[in-house]
Amino acid sequence: MSNQRSLFENEIEQSISVFAEGAYLNYSMYVILDRALPQLGDGLKPVQRRIIYAMSDLGLSSASKPKKAARTIGDVIGKFHPHGDSACYEAMVNMAQSFSYRYPLIDGQGNWGSQDDPKSFAAMRYTEAKMTAYTKTLLAELDEGTVDWQPNFDGTLKEPRIFPAQLPNLLLNGCSGIAVGMATDIPSHNIKEVIKGLKLLIKRPNSTIKSLLKIIKGPDFASGGVLVSNEEEIESVYKLGQGTLRLRGSYQLEKRDIVITELPYHTSGAKLIEQIAQQMFAKKLPMVNDLRDESDHDNPCRILISLKKGEVNIDQLISHICATTDFEKNIKVNLNVIDLEGLPRVFNLLEICLDWLKFRRGIITRRSQFRLQNAEQRLHVLEGMMVAFLNIDEVIRIIRTEDDPKSKLIKKFKLTEIQANAILDLRLRNLAKLEEVKIKDEQEKLINEIKVLKKLLKSKDLINETLVHELDELDKEYGDDRRTKIEFAPSSEAIEEKEIISKDPVTLIVSKMGWVRLAKGHEIQPESLSFKGDDVILDCLSLGANNNDAVFLDGNGRAFSILATQLPSARGFGDPLSSLFKLQDGVDITSGVLTGENDKFLICSSSGYGFQVSAQDLITRNKSGRAVIRVPENSKTLPLRKIQSEDSLVFAISSDLRALAFSIDELPELSKGKGVKIINLPRKDGLSLLYIFVISKDEIIEVFSGKKARHFDYEKVSEFIGARGRRGLSLKFKSIDSVNIISKR
Repeated sequence: MSNQRSLFENEIEQSISVFAEGAYLNYSMYVILDRALPQLGDGLKPVQRRIIYAMSDLGLSSASKPKKAARTIGDVIGKFHPHGDSACYEAMVNMAQSFSYRYPLIDGQGNWGSQDDPKSFAAMRYTEAKMTAYTKTLLAELDEGTVDWQPNFDGTLKEPRIFPAQLPNLLLNGCSGIAVGMATDIPSHNIKEVIKGLKLLIKRPNSTIKSLLKIIKGPDFASGGVLVSNEEEIESVYKLGQGTLRLRGSYQLEKRDIVITELPYHTSGAKLIEQIAQQMFAKKLPMVNDLRDESDHDNPCRILISLKKGEVNIDQLISHICATTDFEKNIKVNLNVIDLEGLPRVFNLLEICLDWLKFRRGIITRRSQFRLQNAEQRLHVLEGMMVAFLNIDEVIRIIRTEDDPKSKLIKKFKLTEIQANAILDLRLRNLAKLEEVKIKDEQEKLINEIKVLKKLLKSKDLINETLVHELDELDKEYGDDRRTKIEFAPSSEAIEEKEIISKDPVTLIVSKMGWVRLAKGHEIQPESLSFKGDDVILDCLSLGANNNDAVFLDGNGRAFSILATQLPSARGFGDPLSSLFKLQDGVDITSGVLTGENDKFLICSSSGYGFQVSAQDLITRNKSGRAVIRVPENSKTLPLRKIQSEDSLVFAISSDLRALAFSIDELPELSKGKGVKIINLPRKDGLSLLYIFVISKDEIIEVFSGKKARHFDYEKVSEFIGARGRRGLSLKFKSIDSVNIISKR
């Protein structure tokens, strides 16, 4: 029992919830600090830093021959980063892609992916790599005591906690990553602008973000493009450290062709071509004649959009392409970084620049202290060596005759142990007279260097001068022109489908069984149409244009609509409306019309109530339709009637064959409801509204009763004018077999 008790003496009892919370928090901090977020100082994540350090350790400088990427990855995961080789290699590839990094850190040979497919890179056993010249800015002062070092994962080696970056790589190359509960999205920037902005802050540390943004105007992406956000949007993003910016591709006009030359950051040209081609196939871009990918080695991005003859609004077309494809993208910005104290925080642009300057001043200070210490140590050694040269014979005698020459030299010439060791390590050839002159020259240089370093360490102004001088030199070596243009453009808008559809004349044909089709032209004769089985035409043919909406009304007063171009052609019997909409069981379609944007219609039910309604109130993209008119029990809707003019007359015929006419103005315009009484229908007689028309001066109503046909033009209908809601006058017909509306034109 005593042995068992001793096994549990150091254990602590705690609830599962407390243990799980602590474990999750520890894991979260590990992911945030050691995997996903970059350090402000060198702008690198741990895996990126370890890859660069391993390459440096392998001697893969920009001037050396490249080695297999597998060799580098082997060193990285074997010595510093014990994680998956595929993830590590992908991080290496990303730093080598010129379309991903504004200033690539790795010079890759072989297949390292393409902008169309960044992950199409070859396996690491096939590719080779070395560092680029730019990477020197990260490593240049690594061995000068500028940074702290830490043990690797197994404690056998040392690795730098951070690189002594000479440039703010965080801003220049940007970074993206997802941690636990937080993420970072930092765009790349231009070296010249960033250096100029840093010099402004060195000279005027109290500068505002607004003044800084006059120099650092915005992101500068490796793939170019055009930043179309306005100044207020850009300032807001950089002031808050979060937000989105709009980025478009670049294009130029060549005669009647639009040539896309640059794509937004991380946009695939193949995907963009597919998106445009899909719209062409769907006839949503009738003004586009052809689409070709003419990209090659000399022109990495050249996508040609050939336009048809005729007038084309280029700006409108580009705006449509921006709104419907990846030619314009929203770029997320989230300046979430691990600060100089090792904690994650969202910075604004000004804070990043100021903190990096603080970091760089610290590097210069540590470097100067390191150099001062080395200079003083070397000077100390040289002083001892000068003693040896001035007393060379005695020194040689002591070394040859004494059992402990080091102690004798220290005692004889009052040397330190370091100086004595340096004398004993001298080679015979270094005892020449010329060496004495060299020592004196070196002493003089070291004395001057020590004076300069001590003066530098005591003066913040001199540190700033050194910093500015170094930035100027780096600007000359690596500075280049901005690739991403900044040109404000309004928000992109897609062209409405109606606007890009040709306005060709068409005729809508709807059958009583609910089959629909669309015929070209207006010369269609009802008697020439064939229908399926015993099916017949529902009502009068509706004439319109190809870019109209087709509206259908069911017996319960619900309206359904679809673009006319989406209807089947009149070559066959058409398609059932039930395949286009979610129709209610047992409820028939009573009307089908083509509507223009400003059209108005008379809508009514067989109960004798109705109103005017605009086309816009009938149009809906909901497959289940929209409730428009309230239909009483045992009633149904009648066909919609288009109102051609303001002086049109309503001509209503009841089931007892009485007719009433009145001005269309007597009916109110509503968006939905029951409406007002059109004609009086006594309930006791069980009457209903049988037909209703809206007739203009250019139309004739043809009524068939048996073999006889009577025609009612505008003047004839006027004979039945009465107050709305009255019983009307008798038509003196025994029955009505059918009616038709004829145009006088």
